[in-house]
This record gives sequence, C-alpha cells and structure tokens, in this order.
Amino acid sequence: MAEMDTSSGGGHKKGPGVKKGKKLSTRVDLTPMVDLGFLLITFFIFTTTMSQATAMKLNLPKDTDKPEEQTKAKESGALTILLGRDNHIFYYEGILDATASNLKSANSKEIRDVIADKKHRTDEKDFVVVIKPTDESSYKNVTDMLDEMLINVVKRYALVEISPVEEQVVKLSEGGAAAPAGK
Repeated sequence: MAEMDTSSGGGHKKGPGVKKGKKLSTRVDLTPMVDLGFLLITFFIFTTTMSQATAMKLNLPKDTDKPEEQTKAKESGALTILLGRDNHIFYYEGILDATASNLKSANSKEIRDVIADKKHRTDEKDFVVVIKPTDESSYKNVTDMLDEMLINVVKRYALVEISPVEEQVVKLSEGGAAAPAGK
C-alpha cells in the first residue's frame, strides 16, 4: 500500500523569517503487485495446453502365429525399395532374380516417378511397396521414403528387414559392380 510520511524533515532556516515547507516522502509497497504477478503466471501455466507430440499414424497388421494367415502380396504388384548408404536408392519389381538384372537405381526425385508409374500400372488392391533399409542407410532416408508413400498416396507399404542376399547386391551395386544402374 502507498504511505505518506508527514513527519517534519527538521528543516533548517537559512535566514531570518524564511519559512521552509515540510518535505513529504512517499513509499509504495509493491508486495501485493508481486503477489498478483505470481498468481497470474501460475494461472497461465496451469491453463495452457502443452504442445502435442506429432507422429505419423501407421496402421499395422495383426501378428499371426501361422505363416499361411499372414498378409500376402502378389508378385506382380510388389515394388521393393532398398535404401543404401549415401542416399543410394535401389528398387526392383516382383522378386529379385538370381543375377540381379532387374535391380535398378534411382535418386530421391526419380523414385517418386517410379512409385507413381508402378501404382498406375497395377491394380490398387494388389499394389504394395516394400521398403528395406540397410544398416548403412540413414534415418532421414527412411523418413523420406515414408513421406514418399504419403505423397503418392500408397495405402499398402511395409518396412521390412533386408535379406542378406539383397544387402550383398546393394553393396556390390554401390561399389559400381554387378547390377546395372539407371532407369
């Protein structure tokens, strides 16, 4: 609260007959203002909503004990994408043949066209994309590929561990040997 001090300042006269006015001092007590400030801060902290974590929504199939009950895909509708190191992307349609002659490479911009082309050539209920990252591929490559699935509106895709044969073919292809590069 505000107070006024009315006590005399003990004024000294500097001459005969000079009358000096009393000095009044004011003091403002800021304690209620600080209390109000902390009450408002506390109120806003408790009433604000914290930011929600953003995550990609994935619909996962149910696990089954019997292999014959697992979700199956037609060979003609499958597109397999292999993610290598240094942003290398390899893909093949159907099953990888013994000589890996159907393995092709693409960059991140070309893979979108490959996915769109395969999607248009295949019946929607048969189309599935299998994404297989290698140990050398980065997290960014995997998330970029999942983003491509959303961009191309691919409804059925799977993130699967790469087989040893495919991993060997990818390593040979990255070195410049074996499978042909290019679309």
